Amino acid sequence: MSDMQDYASSLSDVNSRKFETFSYLPEMGKDQIRKQVEYIVSKGWNPAVEHTEPENAFSHYWYMWKLPMFGETDVDTVLAEAEACHKAHPNNHVRLIGFDNYAQSKGAEMVVFRGKPV
Repeated sequence: MSDMQDYASSLSDVNSRKFETFSYLPEMGKDQIRKQVEYIVSKGWNPAVEHTEPENAFSHYWYMWKLPMFGETDVDTVLAEAEACHKAHPNNHVRLIGFDNYAQSKGAEMVVFRGKPV
């Protein structure tokens, strides 16, 4: 049995932690994040933005940034809210969620800004 990991991650190193599928890929650029928001609204899912301190990402609920954007279809509005959350909390992780009303679950979830531990 090999003692090698397929990615460098450690619970003690908050910068190495993986959050969801996209965190195993290179960081998304603005165009790629836009495409994800376009997908969320095209599915009719309700966008929402959450944030938390990097050290609390796994052991606490994330804070909701305002209410979910029920029925929002304007991609620029969703992106502006994610950026406003990041600007207000620059050291926090910020994630974008797409709530699926019919399945009563999250249809999408991705960290769009990574915070820096203090």
